[in-house]
Amino acid sequence: MTLLRVAGRPLLASMFVVGGMSSFRSPEELAPIAEPVVRPITERVAALPDRTEQVVRLSGGVQVVAGVLLGLGWFPRLSAAALAGTLVPTTIAGHRFWEAEDDTSRAQQRIHFLKNLSMLGGLLIAADDTGSGPSLLWRGRHTAHELQREARLVRRSVRATARPAAAVGGLRAKLPARDGG
Repeated sequence: MTLLRVAGRPLLASMFVVGGMSSFRSPEELAPIAEPVVRPITERVAALPDRTEQVVRLSGGVQVVAGVLLGLGWFPRLSAAALAGTLVPTTIAGHRFWEAEDDTSRAQQRIHFLKNLSMLGGLLIAADDTGSGPSLLWRGRHTAHELQREARLVRRSVRATARPAAAVGGLRAKLPARDGG
């Protein structure tokens, strides 16, 4: 693992661990802000809890666990993808700069919105980072290619041995039968 990954993953994860702990401990503070985004999601996804506070707490828990895993370098691709999944609704709910009343508040919310978009970009890169090893897609394609190559070799070897065997069998059929002796 490179030094950049060793340093970069915990730095990227730190915001999620701290923010996730806040959401997990005090979901009632964030629930009014999250309500306009959480309600349409919970109506479409039956597996989510009905109460906004519970969804905020669940999102915070995912952020803490995935943030710690990403920071430690354990399941980094999966944890980065999970964090990205929680970041989108969090950003839409928490930084609605287009609804801000005054210019100062609008500018501040826009900065936070863009900061979260930047973090989302980093998470997407981390979710795609194979750590200089081959990806699952590459490994699957490579294995399929190797299996096809081996199947062709088997087919050629069967053909190469089948022709002489068939010729010998044909000659034996033409020879007069011997009386068991």
